Amino acid sequence: MSPNALYVDFYGFRERPFTLVPDPEFLYWSQQHRRAFAILEFGIMSSAPITLITGEVGAGKTTLVQALLSRIGDDVRIGLISNAQGGRGELLQWILHALDVQYDPTTSYVQTFQILQDFLLEEYAAGRRVVLIIDEAQNLSREGLEELRMLTNVNSNKDVLIQLMLVGQPELREIVQAPDMRQLTQRIAASFHLKSMDAETVPKYIRHRLQMVGGTGEEFTDEACQKIFEATGGVPRLVNQLCEFALLYAWGGDMPVIDATTVEEVLADGVFLGGTAPRDDEPVDEEPVIQFKKNGGRDG
Repeated sequence: MSPNALYVDFYGFRERPFTLVPDPEFLYWSQQHRRAFAILEFGIMSSAPITLITGEVGAGKTTLVQALLSRIGDDVRIGLISNAQGGRGELLQWILHALDVQYDPTTSYVQTFQILQDFLLEEYAAGRRVVLIIDEAQNLSREGLEELRMLTNVNSNKDVLIQLMLVGQPELREIVQAPDMRQLTQRIAASFHLKSMDAETVPKYIRHRLQMVGGTGEEFTDEACQKIFEATGGVPRLVNQLCEFALLYAWGGDMPVIDATTVEEVLADGVFLGGTAPRDDEPVDEEPVIQFKKNGGRDG
């Protein structure tokens, strides 16, 4: 049975509104997401050596990256790495692979680094900037982060030849702020911490997703949306999961509208496992964590 044969036709949707696949077309531009995206664009336009974006699991970081990729012009060469791991030399191979640069994996580290440097110089001469996006960067070792930091020293006169965007979970911010990461921190020209949605944003987010697939946006009552916020802490991925289960339950009961009782039934049955979602210490309507530097410090 096709997934669309479940509740999609019953509610008149074109497709499922709450899938977990990062899709920039479904992105709800909350104030938080607009600011985070502005930081990403600022990082590229200002030739920032390193841009840092952090947020909880499911906060929408990867979706923002996908949205950014869809807007990049031909004058920017993008490399995207997800969940890179490994020691010295292996990360360099990840980078070459992401940038579609041919290399011999049996060559020495010095020769491999020279291949990357030659590629960066060629792109610079052709008038193209190179941007490397590392998603789930909290999985990198300190050695890996230091190796990335050293890449920002590759330059032509005053221009950085490769820009880095580090995207990861909150612990990434803690790692880069550690005393032994001081040189890396000095190269971060802009950073933003993406928080969860607040109680006012969650209903707007749900209505947006419903309308994107042809729904009215009124399939969930206000009380249901409040229950969903309380159970998910406003984390978009968890909101999607709980809304999906609620639609399934309502469809099974031939109910055109999802109310608070339906959400409570989903939670009571234990099919939704995200009820212990972490909450941010500060409300999202306060001033977000945004940091700018005029330019990154240069290390030897």
